[in-house]
Amino acid sequence: MNFGSPRISGWLVYGTAVAALLLTLVPLPDLLAVIRPPLLVMTVLYWSTLAPRTGGIFIGFAFGLALDIIQGEQLGQHALALSFVTYLAVRLHLLARAKPLFEQSLFALIALLLYEFVLWAIDGWSGHPLNSVLRWLPAFSGAALWPVVAGLLGRTHSPR
Repeated sequence: MNFGSPRISGWLVYGTAVAALLLTLVPLPDLLAVIRPPLLVMTVLYWSTLAPRTGGIFIGFAFGLALDIIQGEQLGQHALALSFVTYLAVRLHLLARAKPLFEQSLFALIALLLYEFVLWAIDGWSGHPLNSVLRWLPAFSGAALWPVVAGLLGRTHSPR
């Protein structure tokens, strides 16, 4: 019996991360852009929790760096924040995976708040203007959407 992480294809993990990155780049109206959930962070968080050996911290760093380059942000800002969140998810994957969906949503909320906190701290240290309280809304919308994202990503693979 294999009680470890399920075998997940690397193509599936990186393919869904690319799809989440592309969905992150889709322009939205101003009202919806304020509450846009961080789909890339949620996707990387899901795969780091479900199959930490397939994605690992590299997926967080690589896609965070890609997000920095595409959005024109300070180079390494999203890479550091996403790597940190991915590291926590990999370290706590057995604990988080064994919880019910509501508690997983709380875990996702904490991870998304930590992600935003790292971005906020880097903005402050680098002299960029600190945004309003609205910068924290995507973390809450992402946590509210976590059951949907986990359900959709869970349908992409079959348990063995």
